Amino acid sequence: MESYTVNKISKDEGFFGIYGGQYIKEELKIEFDNIYSQFLKLKDDEEFQNELNDLLEHFSCRPTPVYFAKNLSKKSGCEIYLKREDLNHTGAHKLNHSLGEVLLAKKIGKKKVIAETGAGQHGVAMATAAALLGLECDIYMGDVDIQKAMPNVNRMKILGAHVIAVHSGQKTLKEAVDKAFEAYQNEYKTALYAIGSVVGPHPFPSIVEYFQSVIGKESREQFINMTGGLPDCVIACVGGGSNAIGMFDGFIDDKEVELYGIEPLGKGEKIGENAASLTYGREGIIHGFKCLLLQNEDNTVADAYSVASGLDYPGVGPKHCYLKDIGRVKYRTINDDEAINAFYELSRTEGIIPALESSHAVAYGLKIAKDYQGKKILINLSGRGDKDIDFVLENYPRKF
Repeated sequence: MESYTVNKISKDEGFFGIYGGQYIKEELKIEFDNIYSQFLKLKDDEEFQNELNDLLEHFSCRPTPVYFAKNLSKKSGCEIYLKREDLNHTGAHKLNHSLGEVLLAKKIGKKKVIAETGAGQHGVAMATAAALLGLECDIYMGDVDIQKAMPNVNRMKILGAHVIAVHSGQKTLKEAVDKAFEAYQNEYKTALYAIGSVVGPHPFPSIVEYFQSVIGKESREQFINMTGGLPDCVIACVGGGSNAIGMFDGFIDDKEVELYGIEPLGKGEKIGENAASLTYGREGIIHGFKCLLLQNEDNTVADAYSVASGLDYPGVGPKHCYLKDIGRVKYRTINDDEAINAFYELSRTEGIIPALESSHAVAYGLKIAKDYQGKKILINLSGRGDKDIDFVLENYPRKF
């Protein structure tokens, strides 16, 4: 199998192949370059590392376990393992980078963090980290997503965050990012835009990846200790792509391990019916960076849709675009119905209620199980489904 070079990125411009970069005004470029310089110093600083590791271990409850799904494995004919990021404090992988970003903001003298959220997990994680470390926190969230994930909205408010509803456009994640970035441009001297995925202008994709790489590092060591070897394939859902990049980092150099990133096909293949930007997107620029982007015929940004609010973004992290181009990761799709079926299947077979985002990865694992008979599949269960229960029962009920 050919060798891949996946971590070559221009230190100054932040490109992964042709993707990434900084498509922003000059004063923000100066600020972002300063943030990156400060980040590079801090990530190699022993005091910063000790403080972050202490938070991850004693506050966030890491390491999260790898779990052998015995019942699901028996039904599917292959060995299915779950990386239990749903057991991370606040219920998802989002706290990994939120703790890192808020700690970074505090160390470089910022007083506030500004963030966006779709399903609410990033918002809850940011509100949690900000409360812990004593910073103000503004969270922008589309009104449609607010209605779908009200329990998370209430959590953010209890934690002291200012939740700002966004009523423009589709009132979902893309518009939340628009408004958060717009607000940040007026406050960048005193605030940090703590972006919720491996997207945005350089250096944010690299910063978020660094903090999320803990998933893959843990998973690789845990899997070897459990089984004596590596998984045959690793699966993670992809919206912006932070949980997937974090997971893939642990196995990217293991050429015998197949990597699958699962995008939301939503209601179908037509533009506007899905959020599968790696599958149906074209090269374009959104929110200050270049990626594969869902676009209309006139090259405007297309509407994105998924039953999972955390996945309905029309773009994707630039490193995912690069990994697709070089063939290291295979990107596939799962539609709404398949994700809902997996949501119920995991719940009723293993007693684990997954987030709708994670259900896309679970669904793909179940779909390809027939091709992996007797082999080992590792799925990143990026979050738990508490936030989705009311929405699923109201819109996709099953007989009990």
